[in-house]
Amino acid sequence: MKKLIMAALVVFLSFAGGVGGSAKATVTETKATWLWNPWMIVNDESGTIAFLEEKNLNKVYLQIDRDIPVTVYRSFIEKASSKGMKIYALDGAPQWVAPDGYKSLDRLMNWLKTYQNESSSFQKFAGVHLDVEPYLYSGWSTNQASTVKTYQALIMKAKSSATAIALALEADIPFWFDEISYKNTYGKGILAEWMIANTNSVTIMAYRDSASMIIELVAKEMALAAKYNKQLVIGVETGQTSEGGMLTFFEEGQAYMNQELVKVKDSYAGTPGYSGIAVHHVGSWMTMKP
Repeated sequence: MKKLIMAALVVFLSFAGGVGGSAKATVTETKATWLWNPWMIVNDESGTIAFLEEKNLNKVYLQIDRDIPVTVYRSFIEKASSKGMKIYALDGAPQWVAPDGYKSLDRLMNWLKTYQNESSSFQKFAGVHLDVEPYLYSGWSTNQASTVKTYQALIMKAKSSATAIALALEADIPFWFDEISYKNTYGKGILAEWMIANTNSVTIMAYRDSASMIIELVAKEMALAAKYNKQLVIGVETGQTSEGGMLTFFEEGQAYMNQELVKVKDSYAGTPGYSGIAVHHVGSWMTMKP
């Protein structure tokens, strides 16, 4: 019994400071977040880094805005890296699966190629993190099969471009991609499995406000990640939403969220495929009640 109590205490403490708590927690477990507003690192770089460090994060998905000077990105990445954080270039939009949407991907990858070539090793991005959400594109409702194929083509193009500049490719997917089937030139199967197989890692948007629901939502994807020896990060929401209170921890606050994430971690710790937790997102997390 004493050993069980101590084990539970260790798990609790590992999340007490945020997504993972103590800075001495295992490095291999992903503790991530999305930083959608890169102007935060323009206006308050030190404050932003302090928040990320307080939450004991080791991975940040940072939105790329080409209006921001590259010197700002270099400064932020160098300082964040010194705190043990890996920074991934974040971009994507539903319009990227439009007929000419690949041009947006090309612009991102061309920018990244130049950036990586002209930056020091301490200032480089560790990978690319795409958040496309093709189901929000109009074509999803009018011709889902065609839109899925275009999405797959985009991912394969991103994979090739990322590999060419030695960057890992990651993507966000909803939990229900395991219900979407495809049959086209990429073969036949389930979209969730295809995404896991063709990226280095996926972050599954398991937006629910209880551990039991989150654990259940990601079970199929966890098994698929193990099958392909890939990494699965479990994403949770902190922002206010009109889609239903059960989708976010906004109402409950940080203490309750941390408590539930301990349960999620405890359930999947040591499971092949499990990589860690990602909290969406910096802006709403900062203003979330304790």
